[in-house]
Amino acid sequence: MGQKVLFTASTYSHILHFHRPYLRRFREEGWVVHVACGGAPASIPEADEVIHLPLEKKMTAPANWAAARMLRRKIRAERYALIATHTSLAAFFTRMAVKGMRERPKVINMVHGYLFDDDMAPVKRTILRTAEQLTAGETDLLLTMNRADLNLAHRYHLGKEIGSVPGVGVDFSRLDGTSREQGLALRAQYGLKEEDFVLVYAAEFSQRKSQAVLIRAMAELPERVHLILPGEGALLEECRTLAAELGVGERVLFPGYCTHMAPWYAAADAAAAASRIEGLPFNVMEAMYLGLPVVASAVKGHVDLIEEGQNGLLYPYGDSKAFARQVRRLLEEPGLRDGMAARTRASVLQYGLEQVLPQVWDCYTALFQESREKYPVR
Repeated sequence: MGQKVLFTASTYSHILHFHRPYLRRFREEGWVVHVACGGAPASIPEADEVIHLPLEKKMTAPANWAAARMLRRKIRAERYALIATHTSLAAFFTRMAVKGMRERPKVINMVHGYLFDDDMAPVKRTILRTAEQLTAGETDLLLTMNRADLNLAHRYHLGKEIGSVPGVGVDFSRLDGTSREQGLALRAQYGLKEEDFVLVYAAEFSQRKSQAVLIRAMAELPERVHLILPGEGALLEECRTLAAELGVGERVLFPGYCTHMAPWYAAADAAAAASRIEGLPFNVMEAMYLGLPVVASAVKGHVDLIEEGQNGLLYPYGDSKAFARQVRRLLEEPGLRDGMAARTRASVLQYGLEQVLPQVWDCYTALFQESREKYPVR
């Protein structure tokens, strides 16, 4: 039997969306792959074993400590050579699970966007930062994916080693072959005219993703502007209600969860993004790969991808009027819009899976070489 690696995350969906190529690579290299995650169960074909964790979003929930105890028993029994942990909740309780072990696996924590920063309420910021500091000693390698998180990691010494990677890599090949004709057909299906100006923002409906900011902006924009909001989530119905109350219900479309986003990008004239915080967002990179300029909140993750006026436009987070002003620039300055559209694809090619996977794999390789001596193949 080969050496064993454990991937952990707060949800099955996170593993499925971002890490399947890495699970596959480990198996190709002869590793036994285990995954531990919470949320709605789903099949993970690349995993040899999946461990369901009773994780809850509230940090102090007793179930989270039960999950940590489950992990601790499993880690001792399986003698993993390497643990790769993802998402803030799972990363904290995974590292608490190994805390104090006399012999433990090497741990990589990949940060997909720290949930604390200087703009957050002081109490919450302190709690979240302290959680990271408490587990820094169990973080053999910390990988960040944007400049702000890299600076935070260094400022607060959040890992024994700290590095940076350009995300986990987007499989842009899934978007190839998408035509404008497909997009126009989809527009017609939803009653959108060719002369309409269509914005798209694909994201889970949550407080952090802030769809309400864009919906409020629609009341400031001309009738020919339409907003497509694919996705599901806790705040979906609240957003539907808001659109109706503002009188823009007919101009905001809620198509639900979409497995294939390429036709929606082809249907759009520009992409929007309203997040409070990001790592390196797939939805923005996918839209840019297909030639869409992006109007995005000026937060970490977005500012790493977007150069103002070159491949997109930025606005202060939460400012619906500022978002509307930037959209009007796209409407009134077709030269600006076309110039940005011509540059977006080239600006995100460096984040493609083919370029990124070898870089992340090298980080895994360097760390698990150290683990071979501690946990020889049985």
